Amino acid sequence: MALLSGTDALGETRRPRPEPGYVAWLGTVQFASAVTVGELFLGAYRAAAGCRDVAMIEDRVVPAVTILPFDAVVAKVYGRFAADLADQEAPLANADLQISATGLHHDLELVTGNLRHVGRVPGHRIRLLRSST
Repeated sequence: MALLSGTDALGETRRPRPEPGYVAWLGTVQFASAVTVGELFLGAYRAAAGCRDVAMIEDRVVPAVTILPFDAVVAKVYGRFAADLADQEAPLANADLQISATGLHHDLELVTGNLRHVGRVPGHRIRLLRSST
């Protein structure tokens, strides 16, 4: 099964000394949503070490995964699930739902530690994040 990285999964690599086993395992993740990459850049620009973090994303993360766009087809999946969750009065953060919609459309398993949120999206296969924390 092909894997799609959630933001928290790729964000773990921003730690000063990420666990080598985790970094090796994360190397098996083939895909990331453009939304995930945008969230990583947002965090980097807001961080005290912003320039270093931006360069790390550009040099290490972007070349390591295939970045899937949030296009009209994925937006339709997003809209359907966003409406369903809103009707249930259980809305989900837009970015989380956009990333989930990307995984659903491309039939990918999502690697995340955010089960509380994305676990509410029906039909989504999730692999819980393995990290040193």
